[in-house]
Amino acid sequence: MQTKMEDLPLPTLFEQARKIHSTATDSGADQEVVKKGLEALLKCEDMVNKLGLFSTNETKEDISTTNLKYLLVPFYLAELTEKVAQDDRIQILKASQEKLKEFISLCEAMDLVPKEELETSTQGVPNSFADQRARKIARFKRQKAAEAKLLEIKERKERRGRSTKAAALSTPVEAGEEDELDDDGEEEREAWLTTISLAICKTFDLLKLLKDEEEILCAVKEKKSKEGDKEFSRDVLDNRTKTVEAWHRDAAVRARYTKPAQPITCAAFAQDVLEGRAKVSEVHEHKHQPMIFGPASVVGGGFTSERERMAAQVFQPTHRLPTMSIEEAGLKEMEIMNKWQERNVKLMEEANHSWYKDNRMPRPGEEDDEDDDAVVEKARRWDDWKDENPRGAGNKKLTPCG
Repeated sequence: MQTKMEDLPLPTLFEQARKIHSTATDSGADQEVVKKGLEALLKCEDMVNKLGLFSTNETKEDISTTNLKYLLVPFYLAELTEKVAQDDRIQILKASQEKLKEFISLCEAMDLVPKEELETSTQGVPNSFADQRARKIARFKRQKAAEAKLLEIKERKERRGRSTKAAALSTPVEAGEEDELDDDGEEEREAWLTTISLAICKTFDLLKLLKDEEEILCAVKEKKSKEGDKEFSRDVLDNRTKTVEAWHRDAAVRARYTKPAQPITCAAFAQDVLEGRAKVSEVHEHKHQPMIFGPASVVGGGFTSERERMAAQVFQPTHRLPTMSIEEAGLKEMEIMNKWQERNVKLMEEANHSWYKDNRMPRPGEEDDEDDDAVVEKARRWDDWKDENPRGAGNKKLTPCG
């Protein structure tokens, strides 16, 4: 296979590598296919460098249409390199980032990178989250516009091909065929420029993802080296997964045949209180048991590892837990109602008693009428007047003889 690949010309080799790249990115990363694509792309890169197809003094207008597509070789190399399965993942990420930066530098020299992306690359990380969001939205719009344009060019080419076949069968070739070839060349150039623009949008997104992944892996590696823990292999993780799955499966099987214990609730106790068989003041355990979240070590009150501490922070309920059970709330409301009824009964008794009306206590600041001689004398004079003037004696208009 090596001798055949070396004998292939650059256009054929690039087309073969592009098909492998499309297959690997669409259907998954088969390592044999990825290695074959990397080998073809590396050969393309070597041939492009030897032929000197691109120069930093040129712009996109100076590059011929047939050579535009070879600008994508570093981008395809970066995407396939990222899909290589290797123990040292950090080295793979660094190699992929180097190819992406090489692709950006080459496109920047050809005036193919948008001004917004150039400002971002020169300034580094945007100052605020709003700037990051705005740039990401603009990049997403450019990516969608490029994809729609490529689809339009593809449909246009298919329609032209069908019409050309139909015209060739019905009429002979005329002199306007040369103009159609020129249109095809312009269309091909537009398609490759749009493909490069789409690759630039994907490159900036992929660079951010690879950089974040590299930082995470470096932090994990540094932490493991400091703590002195042994590296977790895939077999250990698989065994832990199988153990957890077996535990849940056995628990589900046991739940089918295990009869649950009779729950102890406060409903019976509340009924006894209402019917007078028990008192609220009696000793009775009617506490609500809250739901338990997190691993067993967190429930026990201690953290055995950093992983369990992080799990305890993540696995929390999304709502506020109740502070009392329904039975406790009912008993509390019943106690308030009893106090309210007792107070109303007492107020009614006080209002209906005669001593409340006759022997009313004087208010502060009032004088005692019984000890006041003037009041007593006035009452006596009033009694004497009533004796001398019987009821109705002064109403002369009502008597027939008046």
